[in-house]
Amino acid sequence: MSERIPVYTSAGPPVPSAAELRARIPGWGVDLDPADRPSYPKERAEPTGAHWDLPEQQEETSPRERSIEHMRLTPVFGTVAPLHGLSGAIRRYSYERFSEARAAHWLLLIAADRVDAVESHLRSFASARPDNPVTETGVRAELTHDGLAARRGSSRADVKHQWIDPILVAGPWVLAGAAAVAGARRLVRGRRD
Repeated sequence: MSERIPVYTSAGPPVPSAAELRARIPGWGVDLDPADRPSYPKERAEPTGAHWDLPEQQEETSPRERSIEHMRLTPVFGTVAPLHGLSGAIRRYSYERFSEARAAHWLLLIAADRVDAVESHLRSFASARPDNPVTETGVRAELTHDGLAARRGSSRADVKHQWIDPILVAGPWVLAGAAAVAGARRLVRGRRD
């Protein structure tokens, strides 16, 4: 019996040859020969007609979020949704403080998305067409398109969790409405006194 070398040492385990691997694992190395690889013609460098190897750096008109792992922004980047409000501050903090390999980075980005949703709902109340939670969340479709039938039987994958759907969908709207009513009552009482 041959001596086993631990994997995580400087010596490392012995690496088997390609012939040994091919004998031991059926189909190992079938794509080593480029002639046998179906994608090989796509891997050839074709002339693109581009006059550059790396595109010119797009001008950064406002500070962009970037991972702390990277020295610079990509040459071309999107500008359609600049960071704004509290959600933008949370995103900036996430990118400035945490690596993309950290859960805190992604949890902060998720929190920023939730904050952005609340900010959007609040902005909609100041517009001519505020959000309509009855039609936009599918509540009306539940009533008009036999939503109860979709919740019975095996057609729904998460039958154990369906009780929480109304709470998750309607809960924030009910809480916001209750807060608005409480605020209006307090305002009316303040004017009476």
